[in-house]
Amino acid sequence: MTMPQTPIEDANLMARVAQGDANACRLLVQRHLNLLVGLAMRMTESKSEAEDIAQEAFVRLWKQSHDWQAKAKVSTWLYRVVHNLSIDAIRRKNRQTLSENDRVQISENTTSTQKTQDQMLHQQDITRQVETAISHLPERQRTAITLVHHRDMSNKDAAHVMDISVDALESLLARARRSLKEILSESRKDLLGAAS
Repeated sequence: MTMPQTPIEDANLMARVAQGDANACRLLVQRHLNLLVGLAMRMTESKSEAEDIAQEAFVRLWKQSHDWQAKAKVSTWLYRVVHNLSIDAIRRKNRQTLSENDRVQISENTTSTQKTQDQMLHQQDITRQVETAISHLPERQRTAITLVHHRDMSNKDAAHVMDISVDALESLLARARRSLKEILSESRKDLLGAAS
């Protein structure tokens, strides 16, 4: 369970962490871990990877505690680190699965078809398209969508985490929504055409 947090309390805890206070570090982990894992999991679609990413963020926080600037907000810094690590993980996964997807598609094309198999493959394709549509967005748009729609942050809070204005965030959200609509619309036409 996460504890209530304020930037002032986080700053005080960071000052203690910089002095080597492991208990203060544990308190920061308790406050932020669930939200960070949630963000990473939404972005990477992997709980174990999300947990590793959150853990790495806290390791980096611990290592950089001696150079910590009190003007920086701990939660903002952690969100940025988790966002960047998640994007790196997505890029690695996309490179690894590209050739696997090609092999699966060739295999599906050469498999004998029955109506129920076609429908099942069709549904799997639709599900895969929906699950991966967000991953095709530019990084900042993906972050904006994830923070607002999947972490239930207000536009103001999400803009603060991303260190941009609310207007800039709303612009990112609008572009992301248009792109998602276009991606899913094109995919839907392709999938429906292939299944008919």
